[in-house]
Amino acid sequence: MSVVRIKDKTFKTFIPESEIKAQVQRVAQQINEDMRDKNPLLLAVLNGSFIFAADLMRALTIPCEISFVKLASYQGTTSTGKVKEVLGINEDLTGRTVIIVEDIVESGLTMQRMIESLGTRNPESIHICTLLLKPERLKVPLNIKYTVFSIPNDFILGYGLDYDQQGRQLRDIYTLVE
Repeated sequence: MSVVRIKDKTFKTFIPESEIKAQVQRVAQQINEDMRDKNPLLLAVLNGSFIFAADLMRALTIPCEISFVKLASYQGTTSTGKVKEVLGINEDLTGRTVIIVEDIVESGLTMQRMIESLGTRNPESIHICTLLLKPERLKVPLNIKYTVFSIPNDFILGYGLDYDQQGRQLRDIYTLVE
C-alpha cells in the first residue's frame, strides 16, 4: 500500500490499478453484450471521467462514438450542491442510445440534471455508467445500469479524480487518511 501527499492531505491506496483495469473490462464486456446491435454515444463527463472513458472505450468491441460534456459541482473536497454546465453537447441525440460515463455518483443530483437535460434532445435511451458509486449518499433514485465499484462515503482521488485539480494522474484510486 502506498501513501501520497497532495497539497495539505494524505491519501493511501484504496483500489489498485490492476483491480481497476479488471473491473473496467468486466463492465465493458457487459456493455458489449447489452449494446451489440446499437451504436451508442458515450457521453463522458469531464474532467474526472476522462481516464475511465478512454479505458472503457478501448475495451469496447462494438461500434460506438464518444463526446464530452463538462459540468462543475465540486470545490475542494465537497460538492457545492449546484451544478453548472460549462461545455455542452453538439451531437444530435434524436433516436440515439446514450451512455453517460461518469467518474463518481454521490448525491445523484448531477446525474438527474443531466438526464433531464439530455431527455429534451429525444434520445432513444439514456444509460449511466459510473466508475464509482456511493450508494448511501444518493438523494434521488437513479437507474445506474453499469457500476464499476460501489464504495463507502470516503473522499478519493486518482485515476482521473482530483483534489483541487491535483492527483488525477495517479494510476490507483486513493482514499483520504483522516
